[in-house]
Amino acid sequence: MNTTSEHDRDLAAKLRSLSIEPAAFKTELPEPHIRRHVIPGAMLALVATVSLAVFLFYRPEALERIETMLAGFASSDPAIYIRGAEAPAEDGAAVERGRALPADEAASPALPTREVTGSGYVVAPDIATVFSKYEGRIVAVEVEAGDRVVTGQVLVRLDDAGARFALQGAEIARQSAELALTAKTIELAQARSSLTRTERLAGRDAMSAQTLEEAKTAFDTAENAALQARQDVAKAGLDIDRAREQVEALTVRAPISGTVTRLDAHVGDTVLSREDSVRENESLLAIADMATMVIDADVAEANIALMLPGLRGEAVLDGFPDRPFAVEVSKIAPMISREKGTVTLRLSLSSPPSDMRPAMAARIRLLVGEAGDSTDHQQGAEQ
Repeated sequence: MNTTSEHDRDLAAKLRSLSIEPAAFKTELPEPHIRRHVIPGAMLALVATVSLAVFLFYRPEALERIETMLAGFASSDPAIYIRGAEAPAEDGAAVERGRALPADEAASPALPTREVTGSGYVVAPDIATVFSKYEGRIVAVEVEAGDRVVTGQVLVRLDDAGARFALQGAEIARQSAELALTAKTIELAQARSSLTRTERLAGRDAMSAQTLEEAKTAFDTAENAALQARQDVAKAGLDIDRAREQVEALTVRAPISGTVTRLDAHVGDTVLSREDSVRENESLLAIADMATMVIDADVAEANIALMLPGLRGEAVLDGFPDRPFAVEVSKIAPMISREKGTVTLRLSLSSPPSDMRPAMAARIRLLVGEAGDSTDHQQGAEQ
């Protein structure tokens, strides 16, 4: 049963007519009052900073993660690499802390370059000290110090009357031996003819056996005498060769090609034979091959582990300090100098000064570790 009265219905209609429908509107935040919030905001920022510092002090890995995340957000690459995570890179390089490393840089870090210095002298390994083979008197000197000579060139001429007389005597002795050989050969021919005749007569019983035996003995004696004469001729020939060699040796010739670096021969001097000369100043001269000069330098024994054949560097001569040139280690001495505590290196030269001379002082500088030199040489030595 509906008990709603007319009055109630009118009241409900009026209420509906007075109701307000919800409308869309935009709400704007009120403008913050800066002055009112400055002090509380500053205090809040200070507390946050202190808390973050304490957190990072006890957790240093968090700082790395934050830096990595910030770098990833800042970069244009959408992939964010975090330390410890493996991610493929387009170029196949190792990636650490959000950046890609070159493959050679990640595999082999550059070695520091180290210098090893030393000092030494220019050496001519091919040097000949010229002596006289036999005693004699100098009659001519054909060269001067600084001259360029070739193998076989005449350097000094000596004279020895005894050597010349010995040659003449040997020639005469050979002539006598040849005459004796001729006579013995004639006697041998006669003995052979007599033996033949005796054998023929003995075959017809016209000659006694004793006569035949005497003919055979005479033939054997003549044959031995002829053989001895031939040996005497050969011996005379050897005596001539020996005497001629001594005379020819009085003309001293260059044993090698090079430059005359020292000359001690003077006309009129009497020189000793090579066997009797025991000091270098008793020699005639010295020749050095300037085309094959090297440097023998000493470096500290502490650096011997770094020294390997093929190690490169540069050298400078005290006479030409403004003209450095390249050098390379070719040999390492097998012994250490106990007095100096050094090891001697032999270095080959590349484009040295053209007027470089033996015994010039030199200073060297070797680079160890440059462009992987020491590593490559060590691997080669181990192989």
